Amino acid sequence: MKELELKYGCNPNQKPSRVFMEKGGDLPFEVLNGKPGYINLLDAFNGWQLVKELKAATGLPAATSFKHVSPAGAAVGLPLSETEAKIYWVDDLGELSPLASAYARARGADRMSSYGDFISLSDVCDTDTANLIKREVSDGVIAPGYSDEALSILKEKKKGNYCILKIDPDYIPEEKETKQVFGITFEQGRNNAVIDESFLGNIVTKEKDLPDSAKRDLMISLIVLKYTQSNSVAYAKDGQAIGIGAGQQSRIHCTRLAGQKADNWFLRQSPQVMGLPFLDEIRRAERDNAIDIYIGNEYEDVLRDGEWQKIFKTRPEVFTDADKKEWLKKNTGVALGSDAFFPFGDNVERAEKSGVRYIAQPGGSIRDDNVIETADKYGMVMYFTGLRLFHH
Repeated sequence: MKELELKYGCNPNQKPSRVFMEKGGDLPFEVLNGKPGYINLLDAFNGWQLVKELKAATGLPAATSFKHVSPAGAAVGLPLSETEAKIYWVDDLGELSPLASAYARARGADRMSSYGDFISLSDVCDTDTANLIKREVSDGVIAPGYSDEALSILKEKKKGNYCILKIDPDYIPEEKETKQVFGITFEQGRNNAVIDESFLGNIVTKEKDLPDSAKRDLMISLIVLKYTQSNSVAYAKDGQAIGIGAGQQSRIHCTRLAGQKADNWFLRQSPQVMGLPFLDEIRRAERDNAIDIYIGNEYEDVLRDGEWQKIFKTRPEVFTDADKKEWLKKNTGVALGSDAFFPFGDNVERAEKSGVRYIAQPGGSIRDDNVIETADKYGMVMYFTGLRLFHH
């Protein structure tokens, strides 16, 4: 396939639209089903790079859930705990394959943002993963291959129109990449930075002890950031991103947004949320929306008379700020990556509130001393990687 015509570009008025290889040759992917859109392909190719690098760094199958050219979640294929299986709505599927577990984690980190996602998988899609994808609202998937059964399952989605892409896993892009803005061509070298343990750099804090699991989570956060629209900050724990703050103009706003998402991920595991008495007919997306409101500041929207009866069998108790704060204290050992340096210690202060103990950031601020001092105050381990990871 030399080129692929698309329905339109980012918006319906942007026509014509196509993808092609500028220097000729075949495109490094096949369309096995459906018809991808412009944004679908942006999500697919960014997501594929992310999961390929996650697997290279960790040795584990990886998956990511992309929306609007940034990941909503990303994870590697570690087994799910009973609680994780419940909060990701997969406890009825039994023991999942490592790849399916990776997608359950990637989708489950921020299910509100993942609604209607484009999925990227590091490995050949198996039956477990296809069955999981089948039940979620999603635009498409890219993977290096599909088992016969998995492909058959996925082709049934969206009345047969689900977008299924097969990527050439051996494809290596040109060293230089270009894009056009306002009719002007930009050119730069591709970001070939390899993120592994050596990339983490030097520890600048007094505390220097950290387990291998923390190194893994820091690598996950940094690889996620490499393909997230900047400015960006990512929190990670137990082999998955749990909060991603993308595209903010201020670093502290990235840290707050990602921290709030990480808090929501942990609040979903609280007894108050796990025990919510949903009506049997409530669908997963409606439950996700209700939970998001219930744990937020506008909880009355789902608890007032006339509303709670549409969602719950009995009216839940208010999840008070005091109760939430007490529960969040239990979330510890969180890793955090930042795509650029922290200009002030306030980022570390906010991160600590969400259980962060390990940080990786480029360093290089004129206030590095203040940032290090703040990390030392909380007994954190902080790396300076020495390399920025902006992505636009």
